[in-house]
Amino acid sequence: MNITEVKANIKNGAYDNSFSMLYGDVSAARARYLKACESFEGIFGGKEGIRLFSAPGRTEVGGNHTDHQHGCVLAGGVNLDVIAVAAPNNDGKVRIKSEGYDMDVIDITELEKNTAEHGRASALIRGVLSRFKELGADISGFNAYTTSNVLKGSGLSSSAAFEVLVGNIVNGMFFNNKADEITIAKIGQYAEREYFGKPCGLLDQMASSLGGFTYADFFNPADPITEKINLDIHSFGYTLCVVDTGGNHANLTQDYADITVECKEISNKLGVDFLRDADQNRFYNSIAELRRACGDRAVLRAFHFFNENDRVEKQKAALKAGDFEGFLKLVNESGESSYDYLQNLYSNSAVSEQGLPLAIALTKKFLNGKGACRVHGGGFAGTIQCYIPSELLADYKKTIEAVFGQNSCCVLNIRPVGGYEIK
Repeated sequence: MNITEVKANIKNGAYDNSFSMLYGDVSAARARYLKACESFEGIFGGKEGIRLFSAPGRTEVGGNHTDHQHGCVLAGGVNLDVIAVAAPNNDGKVRIKSEGYDMDVIDITELEKNTAEHGRASALIRGVLSRFKELGADISGFNAYTTSNVLKGSGLSSSAAFEVLVGNIVNGMFFNNKADEITIAKIGQYAEREYFGKPCGLLDQMASSLGGFTYADFFNPADPITEKINLDIHSFGYTLCVVDTGGNHANLTQDYADITVECKEISNKLGVDFLRDADQNRFYNSIAELRRACGDRAVLRAFHFFNENDRVEKQKAALKAGDFEGFLKLVNESGESSYDYLQNLYSNSAVSEQGLPLAIALTKKFLNGKGACRVHGGGFAGTIQCYIPSELLADYKKTIEAVFGQNSCCVLNIRPVGGYEIK
């Protein structure tokens, strides 16, 4: 189809079933995709072969910084996403224009790593293309326009959503959809680690690629165990929110890297490569030696991993048993562990900026023993996650937004699918 036909289909309701499943609000989705089509047309013209793609942001529900140590996580794909209007161009170039950013142009014959690209979207694109080409994809080039309501630095994993989006475009256009959701997630992780230069686990990409509410065990990261969990938070009388405290993850790569480095130091002292493989009794019996060799913070971060990994299993069991109050108790314990042991609520390079601890303090005061809250995602800046009794939601939004600004409190819904082509 050309762009005129796609726009007509949007207006005529041809995609309404997909829009309803992904977003609920069909009219808003129609308007958003129409605007994206018009932007694509203004940049690239009305080419044939127009296709529409979406990849969700993710919310981490349990397992804060456990994935990179081959641990267990709970996560969900959310209703906030990055979307693309894309079409093949057959000229050997990949051109992606993301709203608010300069166009990235990648020559498909030049897919080698380039350290000068670290931290840039072009590195993610190049990494995804490189891995797909290694798998046998015959990539001839494409044009895409993307727009996102997954805020950068929000803890909803905008970079993972972008990687999964590009992966789905390449998979659909040039690989006959032979890559499954887990393969696409691994390709995104590869691009982020090897090309973008950010050490990361597989949680973010898995949650975006799989969608729904997912438990994942990364003991064998080459073949993670995944399990979908049916969960309707609203049925328990709660609403899931994230609060954007105004911080941004963009300049915190070193803080994230320090966590993986320090965990690695501890695991190596225990004779293994990852904390998941370590003997916990040996760890606890070796703390005097470990603190001398690795420092106290590294020891505390290992404390967090062991406790948090066990907690994920308890959270999964509570949810499957319908014990939502028990689950919320574990959410609060997770937040306290991240605060006290993992120490990822603010950066030591900017100690006067402590939006996450402040948001948690305000939320706990408001909830007065009800619900739950915790740091969300990578931490150091960005968002907290909250489970608010639904009858208190309006008052909570008013209270928290008085401090962090209008629309800083965002209500999330879990969407049933991950990376997706709208048809």
